[in-house]
Amino acid sequence: MSTKIFVNLPVKDLDRTVAFFTALGFRFNPQFTNEKATCMIISEEAFVMLLVEPFFKGFTPRPIADATKTTEVLLCLSADSRDEVDQMVAKALAAGGKTPNPPQDHGFMYQHGFEDLDGHLWEVAYMDMNAFPATP
Repeated sequence: MSTKIFVNLPVKDLDRTVAFFTALGFRFNPQFTNEKATCMIISEEAFVMLLVEPFFKGFTPRPIADATKTTEVLLCLSADSRDEVDQMVAKALAAGGKTPNPPQDHGFMYQHGFEDLDGHLWEVAYMDMNAFPATP
């Protein structure tokens, strides 16, 4: 059995957050969805648990970071093409997100990102392994 990853993120308004990520093309698992949380499906092995802040607080004694002021994590999603990177960021902007940085082209890797409604930073990257620099 392969290992799955569940990233947990605090959100202020679950309905608004679900609408945002739905506009980006993500789906949610209804088995793990209620008024306190939802499970956003990234792939068969990767999921993001979006938890309203009071519920999230029940899992940690530490204060919740204000992602609009500090960076607690950078999340990166892979894409199959440069165009897919740009499309995802365009969808995020149309749904109310922001872009904190311009796109970056490193030759073998093209990336751009967005800030979601709660300030969490998401990168989207396409890697062309045929253009990856050879190791000496």
